[in-house]
Amino acid sequence: MSSIVRFQPLELGFVLSWTGFVVFLAIAPLVFHSNLALTILSQTGTVAIAALSYNMLLGQTGMLSFGHAVYGGMGGFIAIHTMNLVGAGQFWLPTSLIPLVGGLGGAFFGVLFGYVTTKRSGTTFAMITLGIGELVASSALTFPEFFGGEAGITTNRVMGEPVLGITYGPQLQVYYLIAVWLVVCTAGMYAFTRTPLGRIANAVRDNPERAEFIGYDTQIVRFLVVILAGFFAGISGGLGAINFEIVSSENVGAARSGALLLFTFLGGIGTFIGPIVGAVIYVFSLVLLSNITQAWGLYIGLVFLFVVMYAPGGISSLILLNLRVARLGHFSRLVLPYAVLIAAALPLFLGLSTLIEMIYALQLDAGNGSVTRIYGQTIDVAHAPPWIAAVVVALAGGLAFHFAQRRFKARWDEIHTDIEAQLERGRA
Repeated sequence: MSSIVRFQPLELGFVLSWTGFVVFLAIAPLVFHSNLALTILSQTGTVAIAALSYNMLLGQTGMLSFGHAVYGGMGGFIAIHTMNLVGAGQFWLPTSLIPLVGGLGGAFFGVLFGYVTTKRSGTTFAMITLGIGELVASSALTFPEFFGGEAGITTNRVMGEPVLGITYGPQLQVYYLIAVWLVVCTAGMYAFTRTPLGRIANAVRDNPERAEFIGYDTQIVRFLVVILAGFFAGISGGLGAINFEIVSSENVGAARSGALLLFTFLGGIGTFIGPIVGAVIYVFSLVLLSNITQAWGLYIGLVFLFVVMYAPGGISSLILLNLRVARLGHFSRLVLPYAVLIAAALPLFLGLSTLIEMIYALQLDAGNGSVTRIYGQTIDVAHAPPWIAAVVVALAGGLAFHFAQRRFKARWDEIHTDIEAQLERGRA
């Protein structure tokens, strides 16, 4: 009996996506070779690992944590102390394995704190993690020998004898180290989603009562996931220690935990690639947008509000839905609605952003005078006409966007109704 070898489209897509991911990381420095670009790419890699580890809690197990930065930060502190010991000649360890030390540190604190936090679920779990995070952050001043006080702990990543000529002095070498660990960690966390523990974690997220009914201890499942998430977060912390050569109390603070929650949700907790998308948004907003405007945090908040209202699945889910529409041959029906929607959103954005920049110039830059430049135009915020014009443009854009969005939603629903009918005919 002859056998036929068939290549499933899903398997081919899986291979192509992972190959493309690795190839992009390998050639990115050849395209973006400036020091700023390498810094952004390196920071994106460390944040992507942290966001993926956070999604193990929120997206895969349904645990909303307000203190996940603790595991990455504590892993970073252990990693940087290890680097200083190696630099002092206490023992030998290559720099490339320092992130593993951070991962073990994160897993240790996952065992320590996870056993307490996972005793409860839901809102109670979230509040306990918030308390743990504040407890650890406040300890930075209580134990300066370990945390370094407000200044933090510094190190020198160029330590010991070079291995294969690699000193990790140049930023390019640090980038490739982060890229390798990003691929390893991403593959490990993706593999976790295919394990029995990963599957039962999804069951605990969706219906914990039924998971207990079939014989699983949901507290043990949550506990194990916290340990694994702490391990990968610790690797991210160790890579951050190598990249920045400093770890401070900011790394374990509530602001870092909140940023992980915000940008992981923005990227999309319902898809595996969502946290990576969120990490890219986080780094670009932190490095680039913060250098353009003082109101960058407000813009991120508005983007978050927009995503919650119109794309609750996150940006990645929106991308995947449009790819699905394109794959089934219906995207041409969305070209005109998208063009109208973008055309309507443009005056809304221009009007709102002008108002925001004028408010910031009036409140924060009053000492520099009332004249400022917005979108290349010189504007005197002490006079009424610029305010009136910005309000009119914003209102007109908002009204146009409202009607365009309704028309777009009607066409979107119509297309997905046709898609469901098309798939039903295919199954029949």
